[in-house]
Amino acid sequence: MKFSSLVQKLDYKYVLGSKDTSADMEISGVVYDSRKVESGSAFICIRGTVRDSHDYIADVIEHGASLVVIEEDHADSVRDLLVTMNVDDKVTVISTKDNRLALAIMSAAWFGYPAEKLTTIGITGTKGKTTTSFMIQEVLEKAGFKTGIIGTIGALINGEKIKTGNTTPESYELQKLFAMMVDAGCTHVVMEVSSQGLKMSRVAGVTFDYGIFTNFSADHIGPGEHESMEEYLYCKSLLFKQCHMGIINMDDASWEGVIKEHTCDIMTFGFDSAADLRADSYELVRNGSELGISFETGGDMKAKVYLPVPGKFNIYNALCALSLGVCLGIPQENMLKALAGVHVKGRVEMVPVSGSYSVMIDYAHNEVSVESLLNTVKEYNPAHITCVYGGGGNRSKLRRYAMGELCGKMADLSILTQDNPRDEDISSINADIKVGLAKSNGKYIEIEDRREAIWYAMDNAQPGDLIILLGKGHEDYQEIKGQKYHYSERESVESYEKERHGA
Repeated sequence: MKFSSLVQKLDYKYVLGSKDTSADMEISGVVYDSRKVESGSAFICIRGTVRDSHDYIADVIEHGASLVVIEEDHADSVRDLLVTMNVDDKVTVISTKDNRLALAIMSAAWFGYPAEKLTTIGITGTKGKTTTSFMIQEVLEKAGFKTGIIGTIGALINGEKIKTGNTTPESYELQKLFAMMVDAGCTHVVMEVSSQGLKMSRVAGVTFDYGIFTNFSADHIGPGEHESMEEYLYCKSLLFKQCHMGIINMDDASWEGVIKEHTCDIMTFGFDSAADLRADSYELVRNGSELGISFETGGDMKAKVYLPVPGKFNIYNALCALSLGVCLGIPQENMLKALAGVHVKGRVEMVPVSGSYSVMIDYAHNEVSVESLLNTVKEYNPAHITCVYGGGGNRSKLRRYAMGELCGKMADLSILTQDNPRDEDISSINADIKVGLAKSNGKYIEIEDRREAIWYAMDNAQPGDLIILLGKGHEDYQEIKGQKYHYSERESVESYEKERHGA
């Protein structure tokens, strides 16, 4: 790509070179990792929490970078460096006020502005983003729209999973994924837009067709994240300054704050009578081993909706999907059919079993999420609750104490086993969990092998019981002593069914 095309939407100044000498310069790639520079690369200097890649300018020029993008406050020091290097006119150096923004704009140009070829749906909020994104994908796919997903579990394109480093990938990787989706024939993309992703300009240059707000609560406050709740909410609000339509949970106490100074149209949902799409009533449903919920809607859509996943919070996730469907004009029957068959991997995921008990897989692995989950399932009045869980190695002991105390208080039995022990011994991790269990006098047993622990729980389940497999969720591995080994909760349950029942 020619330099002039790459920077056509970028606000910049020349530090070395000029329009006359640079316009027709050919760029071979866009890079922000100095180790990946090749001849003809455009290198964008990014300040990280550990390193500032402005320190590697001499290296990237020596390795053949044709274009170097710096931030304005480095201009004088870089000019001095270039004098000592005696750089010839084959290298152009430009400066911008914000290089993360520059990376986003140049990445979009490099991949041919793929987001403009997709209907883009961004979801922000503290909880529910992953579940909501899968519900939306189900609704869109059932309506005939090929849809990609980007979020916590990675990216999904035509069923193929692509690992990503962050919930919202860095802008270059994000634009690359958009381009892959366009090439794969996708017409829509639904993605989780984290507050960090908004703060660090990872989605800069993308004008979302739809922005969705799920909810807001304390999280991600601390070094390297957000300095306060106010800043955390402000960063989430940025989505509604770069989308055409905002779909907002009106029941959340922060809903007005998140749309402060918004530039988009607004549609609301919730139980609130003033919401554009509201849930008027709901009923908990238990069908054999399946826990679900049904509810009626009013306002912009009148229907009875069934979800094969438990919990009132999933009504909010479903209302997000339904609100979007109303905006897109998707037939009501298509949406209802899609939601009636929705399953989100590792998020209150009900696994069919032959017995008269239920098995659930959930990613909950901290105090807040475990307490919320157990309160949710208790509403279904299971005969007994058995929790199978461990604790992450090289992680906070406080989390383990809390997990043990909560499960001891709210469940009938804890089966302590391994999660991702990493470099710690399982016995040491379980000893911490038992400190919490002792506070609530909770019953427990220990079975180190996780599959054996699950099989024990299923062997001893009684009619009406609920077994909850906590902590692993969608993960397909266990991390032990620096190695990752394949492991799947669902496969463990399915292998039991096959062994015991020939299912």
